[in-house]
Amino acid sequence: MTEAEFIAALRRMPLHPGARHLVDDSAVIDAGPLVVTTDTLVEGVHFLPDDPPGDVAWKLVATNLSDLAAKGALVEGVLLNYPLGESAWDHAFLDGLAAVLTRFDARLIGGDTVSTRGPRTLTLTAFGRDAPAPSRDGAKAGDGLWVTGVIGDAGLGLKIAQAGHGPVALRDAYRRPMPRLTEGRALGPVVHAMMDVSDGLLIDAARMARASGLAVTVALDRIPLSTEAQGFGGQDRPARLAAATAGDDYELLFALPPAGVPPVAATCIGCFAAGDGVTLTDAGEPIPLPPRWGYEHQPEG
Repeated sequence: MTEAEFIAALRRMPLHPGARHLVDDSAVIDAGPLVVTTDTLVEGVHFLPDDPPGDVAWKLVATNLSDLAAKGALVEGVLLNYPLGESAWDHAFLDGLAAVLTRFDARLIGGDTVSTRGPRTLTLTAFGRDAPAPSRDGAKAGDGLWVTGVIGDAGLGLKIAQAGHGPVALRDAYRRPMPRLTEGRALGPVVHAMMDVSDGLLIDAARMARASGLAVTVALDRIPLSTEAQGFGGQDRPARLAAATAGDDYELLFALPPAGVPPVAATCIGCFAAGDGVTLTDAGEPIPLPPRWGYEHQPEG
């Protein structure tokens, strides 16, 4: 697929007015203060080489929109940096891109295309507007630690994608995450701190506590598991530890005052206190922390 063919296909996507129909090297955005985030997906690191291209496109956009959700932002638009490769893969990626942009009312602003012979490296930058923009460092001692949705589906979904069999709903949780944009809009004005769960519930809770200068307790037995996850992976302590450290959930993790009631469906899974560090409990009793708390990038060599 040539660059001209790819750009012609992009012109059929939902376009931002500032994109100028993708005929210029720059876009013009007039939307007031903006929230800006960017994420890169690398083949073999963030997605499997045999993951469907349409699902890769979905995940690329959804992971960025999840960052906007954590700021309570409305989606303004996205920039795409794309490595041209096999024509069939490119076409399938474009189909998935159109689907996810349409699903979340995200409009393409522009981007760049390159050619590469190495693993596919895909970068998307997302812009949000009208955001209360809570930070992850605003939790206060006594706040409850809450999370939307369920945890661990994507971790099991990755194993299913690797094995080639298992519940489709779990596999799709890994391949096609759903950013909590509506929930983020409702939570943004009332939370003390908020972030999305990308690298693992336990490691992200620790990051929020550290940024806020506090200690955090996480109740393993309160972590919400889906019916599909319980049926496939179980719900005992090892299963819950796996869920808490797997990552790719893209739920919202937030700190709320002790008497606060969230305006969306969510589960209280712990609390913040003066001090530092992480305490993990099960049925009210402290238990040892696992050696691995979630995903962390490691340099090669």
